[in-house]
Amino acid sequence: MYHKWLDRWDERRARRGEEGKHATDFALDAELAFPGAGTVRSIEEFCALADKALADQSFFERPNEVDQGFQRQGEWLKFPSDITTDVEENNTVWAKITESGSLDHALVVFHHWNARARNSQLARFLSRRGITVVEIAMPYHFERSRPGSTYADYMLSPNIGRTIQSIRQAVLDGRKLVHWLKSEGYGEVSVLGMSLGSWVGGLIAAHDPAVSKASVFLTAGSLADMIWTGRATRSIRDSLETNLDLSDLRRAWAPINLENFAHRLARRDLALHVVLAKRDKVVLPELSERLMQKLTTAGARPDIMSLSCGHYSLAIPPYILLAGLSLKQFLSPALV
Repeated sequence: MYHKWLDRWDERRARRGEEGKHATDFALDAELAFPGAGTVRSIEEFCALADKALADQSFFERPNEVDQGFQRQGEWLKFPSDITTDVEENNTVWAKITESGSLDHALVVFHHWNARARNSQLARFLSRRGITVVEIAMPYHFERSRPGSTYADYMLSPNIGRTIQSIRQAVLDGRKLVHWLKSEGYGEVSVLGMSLGSWVGGLIAAHDPAVSKASVFLTAGSLADMIWTGRATRSIRDSLETNLDLSDLRRAWAPINLENFAHRLARRDLALHVVLAKRDKVVLPELSERLMQKLTTAGARPDIMSLSCGHYSLAIPPYILLAGLSLKQFLSPALV
């Protein structure tokens, strides 16, 4: 009876999340995903470029290793993104810093798609326990929102080239921030990603040895499968499926599929923490399980917590309390 109520609660929350969303047109826009690609007219041509990007070790490398342009104003930090888009507001990265008073440990937080506010409760909770929390704005969110938009439609959309660009931009922005924190003297830097943010956090952890711990909530490997099957992305699928099938999308988005980087996430000096929802209708449990199997096969030993809630109901007690305590223990086992 309780779980039926919980499922209904999640469905109501999902419907609220659909408010303001609308179907947008399918587009390849390969030049956005793969700079220098030129004109691409077919999904087959696009997928060939995606194959090359997946094999390219430098695809998620920062173009400029010199960290310039950082400006700190109280609890706010801003710096230029290494990727320039046609939305001026999106080209400046903003982050909110909640200081702990210690340089021992910093945590960079990547929020979920269409987040409306940063997580001040989490930031206060961890900062009081010695961890400085840095909440970055992902592309087209918060201070980086596209003027006139009602949701972050440029971050995740049926424009498959721009979606890759947005994820890649988020990864490069995050890596730039991680290295700035190290230059500021932080001994340990970890990442936390929630839902769509878990793809970003996971890709950063896979490519940046400066990250020592990665926690991912409500995650999976294949963004293509998540879009195709998830409750929150039906409007995107509606636009996609008249132009391509799931196998095409999987290949097109292979460069942002965490399953393809399981071997990197299995590096010995990276600790992994995963929180999943058994009743998730946005990121289906079978997709999460597929990633966990890939990680295990690659040699990773993730600390996995699986809760009997849905995607949205993870945010309510008791689930959020259990997840928060698990996160605290993972980040610093000595914390009390």
